[in-house]
Amino acid sequence: MNPEVKKVYDKASSLMEKSIQHLEQELAKVRAGKANPAILENVMVDYYGSKMPISQTANVNTQDARTLIIQPWEKTMLTPIEKAIQAANLGLNPQNDGVIIRISVPPLTEERRRDLVKKAKQEAEDAKVGIRAARKDAMEEIKKLKTGGLPEDEAKDAETKTQTLTDGFVAKCDKHLEAKEKEIMTV
Repeated sequence: MNPEVKKVYDKASSLMEKSIQHLEQELAKVRAGKANPAILENVMVDYYGSKMPISQTANVNTQDARTLIIQPWEKTMLTPIEKAIQAANLGLNPQNDGVIIRISVPPLTEERRRDLVKKAKQEAEDAKVGIRAARKDAMEEIKKLKTGGLPEDEAKDAETKTQTLTDGFVAKCDKHLEAKEKEIMTV
């Protein structure tokens, strides 16, 4: 493979891999009825005047399948953490016992499950858009190389490989979505 074509191919592959990684992170945040510390990942706590992720102010663990335990590193942080969770509007009700914060994750209703599946599908579609954008960029680069003197058969081969790569990453998206959908809909 021509070194310039390989560079284009590797760049496209890297961008597509980043789309998959982003999808995995976003799907981890979609609550599936089980307690998962990832659902609190975006909660920002007011820590002495600056906003910090909850993970930088406390330990967040699961006690069982339905309970999250948050143990702040400083006792004075109990109330700000509790307020931040409530302000994040996640549908969670934190209980402060003076030492730790306990969150019982309520079971999901059928309607809520459908909404979460829609959200998961939207995340998967966003990832596919990113993958297709990487393919489009790669195809344009290949066309530029072709006008710059790359033989036509090599250009066709590069386009075919890029499309195969794209199809593989789109299939990965679908597989992640299918697994998340099954997880959400399992009662």
